[in-house]
Amino acid sequence: MYLIGNISIYLGIVISLYGIIANLTGIKKKSSKWFESARGAVLSLAFVASIASFLLLYLLGTSQFQYKYVASYTNESLPMAYKLTAFWAGNAGSLLLWAFLLSIYAAMVVFSKEKKNPMMPYVSTILLVNILFFFTVMALNVNPFEMTDKIPADGKGLNPMLQNPGMILHPVTLYMGYVGLAVPFAFGIAALILKRMDSEWIKLTRRWTLLAWLFLTLGNVIGGWWAYLELGWGGYWAWDPVENASFLPWLTVSAFLHSVMIQERKNMLKTWNVSLIILSYILTLFGTFLVRSGVLTSVHAFGDSNLGTYFLIFMAFMMLFSLYIVMTRYGLIKKDSSSIEAYFSKESSFLLNNLIFVAAAFAVFWGTMYPLISETFTGTKVNVGAPYFNKVMAPILLVLIVLMGICPLIAWQKAVFDKFMKNMLWPLAMGVVTAILLFAFGVRGIYAMIGLSATSFMFGTHLLEFARGISARRKATKENILKAAFKLTVKNQRRYGGYIVHIGIALIAVGVISSHSYSTEVLKTVDAGNSIKIGEYNLKFNELTEHMKNGNGVVAADVDVTYKGKAIGKIKPEKIFYETWPEPSTEVAIKTNWSQDLYVVLSSWENKDKVTFMVKVNPFVSWIWLGGIIMVIGTAIALVGGRPASIRYQTNKIAGR
Repeated sequence: MYLIGNISIYLGIVISLYGIIANLTGIKKKSSKWFESARGAVLSLAFVASIASFLLLYLLGTSQFQYKYVASYTNESLPMAYKLTAFWAGNAGSLLLWAFLLSIYAAMVVFSKEKKNPMMPYVSTILLVNILFFFTVMALNVNPFEMTDKIPADGKGLNPMLQNPGMILHPVTLYMGYVGLAVPFAFGIAALILKRMDSEWIKLTRRWTLLAWLFLTLGNVIGGWWAYLELGWGGYWAWDPVENASFLPWLTVSAFLHSVMIQERKNMLKTWNVSLIILSYILTLFGTFLVRSGVLTSVHAFGDSNLGTYFLIFMAFMMLFSLYIVMTRYGLIKKDSSSIEAYFSKESSFLLNNLIFVAAAFAVFWGTMYPLISETFTGTKVNVGAPYFNKVMAPILLVLIVLMGICPLIAWQKAVFDKFMKNMLWPLAMGVVTAILLFAFGVRGIYAMIGLSATSFMFGTHLLEFARGISARRKATKENILKAAFKLTVKNQRRYGGYIVHIGIALIAVGVISSHSYSTEVLKTVDAGNSIKIGEYNLKFNELTEHMKNGNGVVAADVDVTYKGKAIGKIKPEKIFYETWPEPSTEVAIKTNWSQDLYVVLSSWENKDKVTFMVKVNPFVSWIWLGGIIMVIGTAIALVGGRPASIRYQTNKIAGR
């Protein structure tokens, strides 16, 4: 198995190099035989990467501790699910996962129905360069099949923070998002090399880009859910450097997905689109660099890594290569682009949307890197924490929410202001009524009230768009409301799938604003039999118990909970002690209803009768997870859409547009 694993790594290097050479030779000689050979190389890479991946999974699942990676991240008592997910717990495994996913994606691309497209050899070459990089790094630095000097009786085990269902999904979804962005990047560069300035590359990669965005969304939401359950600090997003690194490409891809619609429909924003997809791809490398370089402290980072130099060099190479291609084609891009005819139009609103997304990305990037920049130039490391990000990002995200409410109401090409104001009347009224109701029910905090009212306005706009479309369709077809709503969405998945995504964002915004502005917290030490009161909850501490679970020691507090004087059951916040890990992990106890979470952490104890709890009431946090689910549903609907513009135009006419 040692030979098979190592041969597969080195074969990955050899086959990648051959595929690159075959493509370049085919381009030079205009030979289809060389292109066919390069496609065979890509398929072989997918096979080799699959062998290596399944072999590593077998070694992890069967506790082959003679392999350093297996001994470092598993042990005998670890449940099988976490033995297998240790695949991506360390550098070697995560890089193999990346190479595997990229090889599979590359094979799907080069054997698609567009395999004869003139861009394909260039696309294949760019993807092969990426694959070559990952196999080379594994061979030189972090081989997942490296043997130990002495076989240990048991492994070190998996970091307790990773022993959570969220961490089964969170890294994989992020990797699939990161890897997926290599495909539209490769098509964009290929189109530039061939001087094809039309929107063909965008149409060919629309689903790839949407899929990558979907996985980035899932990765970020699941990561927040994991942090909320596992880290025990009562929040879900701490503006940690690695969290920010995964958020950055999400912002730029979001901008890209909006602006490509303008290029497809109006032949505009070509420079924006090329720049955004290059930036998004580079940011995936930047995120990987941050995780593995150790230059910034993060709970998510791989602390034992020296891979930062490799990623920095590769990132710089790809950035310079991309800039060279763009600069040498810039004149053609500008010459073949249309200009915006009116400032008050949907096109202008999309451009403003891009500017805000890029501003948000720059603000996050600057705050993330400032400690490193200050240390480099002044010798003093200045920490930038959540207060900076909250203060800077809150107004930016508020403007985005308002723009999401305004943009669907603006007409293409040149909007009529009076008609726009008429369209905006009901959503605006909904926002004003929300503000009045919040004040009437005793809700205070001017900034939070503005944010919630703006979110209500945005939500109202999308409800209005659905209502108008359904009404127009019912008039034309005499269908009932449910059938009309279903048919309307099916006939224009891209548009209404996008609206559903925006509705999911509205729910997330309500959860984020409410939990940040109106959460309450109590840190209190109580004796057995005594209670803690917070809001309308009363928590009675009964006793502290100890027991064993999966070979680990568990200390649990037994607590009775009442809400508005009515018993709603028991909770048991825990600390779990792992034999192979120095620090215990925190298992939070959460009681959830539609409007708030009761969040209880066992902080410390003096003896079994005297315990300290951290208790929080977090309003509307469950709406964040629900909003994430709705965003995924909306994206899935948009993924299966995408018909020619002429058909979309007819659908829009039926919908009353």
